Amino acid sequence: MDWHDWHDGYDRSDSWMASRLRVVQAQVRSALDDAPPGPLTVISLCAGQGRDLLEVLADHPRRDDVRARLVELDARNAAVAEDAARAAGLGRVEVVRGDASITDHYRDVRPADLVLVCGVFGNITDEDVERTVDSCRQLCATGGTVIWTRHREAPDLVPTICRWFEERGFERRWLSDPEADFGVGAHRFLGEPQPLAEGTSMFTFIGYDVLDPTDEVTDGSDPT
Repeated sequence: MDWHDWHDGYDRSDSWMASRLRVVQAQVRSALDDAPPGPLTVISLCAGQGRDLLEVLADHPRRDDVRARLVELDARNAAVAEDAARAAGLGRVEVVRGDASITDHYRDVRPADLVLVCGVFGNITDEDVERTVDSCRQLCATGGTVIWTRHREAPDLVPTICRWFEERGFERRWLSDPEADFGVGAHRFLGEPQPLAEGTSMFTFIGYDVLDPTDEVTDGSDPT
């Protein structure tokens, strides 16, 4: 999978990718709107080109309050994110090229007020999805929000993901309509942040095309 070229789907306004991006961005904006006054910290795992966060921050009233760390393995996508942050004058946005599953990347920026786990859950095993949900207790501050995505193809794991979050002290803030072509969720953390398990991996990024080799990717579909 060429994850740089994959992002071209966001530029087609009628694509499901663009539709999902608009929904995620609306939830990011809502989380920033509702955040208390003062400095804010944002973490984005597998951030891609950073469109979900950077396009919101560019004109958001809280933009100067936000310190953000975007972690992305693909060098070209990381470069696009860096250029976008620079063009928008977002001097407190840091793009790290690296494996977003490694907890050490977040040591000095957690617990965060907003954690983005978008485009991850459809590309890892169910066991790793649950492990990552559990790890969000280490990444998210009390009162902070986790925004996540997952495809709704059968077997639909979205209800189970919601349960996993809610069993771990997260309150459901918002969930996309089951009839949508994608799943987007937002959960607020009501518990106490757990100590960071340094030097560990939360998941192994496999890729949806490998997890489901029968999936046709030639039409631009990507159920992440």
